Amino acid sequence: MSIDYKKEIERLKEKLPVTVVGHYYQRDEVFEMADITGDSLELARKCKADNNPWVVFCGVGFMGQSVKVIAPEKRVLMPKIACCAMARMIDGSYFDDSVNYMVERGISKENILPITYINSDATVKAKVGEMGGMVCTSSNAYKIIEKGLESGKKILFVPDRCLGQNFANSMGLKSCIIGEGECDPKEADVICFNGFCSVHQLFTLDDIEFYREKYPDIKIAVHPECDPKIVEAADFSGSTSQLIKYVNDLDPEQKVAVGTEYNLVNRMRQGNTYVLSSTKPECPTMNETTLEDLYLTLKSIEDEKPINEIVVDEHTVKYANLALERMLAIN
Repeated sequence: MSIDYKKEIERLKEKLPVTVVGHYYQRDEVFEMADITGDSLELARKCKADNNPWVVFCGVGFMGQSVKVIAPEKRVLMPKIACCAMARMIDGSYFDDSVNYMVERGISKENILPITYINSDATVKAKVGEMGGMVCTSSNAYKIIEKGLESGKKILFVPDRCLGQNFANSMGLKSCIIGEGECDPKEADVICFNGFCSVHQLFTLDDIEFYREKYPDIKIAVHPECDPKIVEAADFSGSTSQLIKYVNDLDPEQKVAVGTEYNLVNRMRQGNTYVLSSTKPECPTMNETTLEDLYLTLKSIEDEKPINEIVVDEHTVKYANLALERMLAIN
């Protein structure tokens, strides 16, 4: 006999002291079952404020970790512990290598201030926290980098080179990428790790030119994880939440092409909103979670045999949370 997953999920949500959380990039049928929706850090903060002891997080691994770091008392399960490709590009050893790269080129460790994008593993956030650094999001990176520069130290920005470059450009700063050409930390203000989002690399200048030729008055809005050339050619660049607000604030008749993950764009204002790509910019790991996975995770709580629980050790929680608290204090 087939199971009506939506009906069963609703039953389990009603019965159990659990909150289902869904990131904006989740597939529609999963997103619709969430009690709380939003972007990664926003979701972690909402989970901390929520009264339920159980969280079932539909997203990628670093997001579940963020909840556990901010609210270690919560039991956090994930239907799929999917891995963000960008977050996987850096771990503790690669972070240490990046610090050593700068030290070997004449920058003392004491004069390095690391900033990590929220899209990183908890161990990387902890190493950043231990060095006096901070976490940032795509919506507050400008403010965090600006505050970091007040220390007079060199900024080591990990893991997204595009986000680091785009905010350096917007602030009139010089940046370089470790492992790409001659990256001299002494000559740059922001030294970027060579990581990136594979989805946001799909957008090209040809895509922008196509839409501008087809609709001369169209607006182009992109995420700052896109290549700097794309951000420079766009009318607007902003985080997921900022993109949603930008599109919603436009005149309903105003055409706009949006350069970010497909599921989000597809749920935006209908009629005059387009996906800025000739291919479908769908995040494969965000789309791993299915209704069946969500049902099985909730059922595991009912059966008192929880699956896919996120566990973060006390040392990592302490220092990763410190890096997050420094960011929140600036906000």
